[in-house]
Amino acid sequence: MFTYPKAERLKSRKLIGRLFSSGKSIGNFPLRVLYEMDNEVAETLQAGVTVSSRSFKKAVHRNRVKRILREAYRLHKAELKEQLETSGCKLFLFIIYTGKELPELEEIQLKMKQVLQKIAAQISNQKKD
Repeated sequence: MFTYPKAERLKSRKLIGRLFSSGKSIGNFPLRVLYEMDNEVAETLQAGVTVSSRSFKKAVHRNRVKRILREAYRLHKAELKEQLETSGCKLFLFIIYTGKELPELEEIQLKMKQVLQKIAAQISNQKKD
């Protein structure tokens, strides 16, 4: 339940490029999430994370932020995944950290939970239409 297997990681340059060109965006500082619904994706839910090298010059700091993002996502994705499975949709998303300081895990967990709930609400609204 609280796993983040390799199959759920978004690594396709083609899909990531499509997210940046035509994906929808939801923000909750310091997170910005690009997402798109698509039935071509193999898994029900795929996600990727990134941190700007402009904000964090040292790779050690970027890697720490990415670890925190992945951990927060792993802990809070269950509700979104459950909703996707019941609706039969497939979603891929890309999480971008836009802050300038090293974050605390608790802060990111709270923001991640809020963002994923917003996405779940958007998906349920789209299905009703």
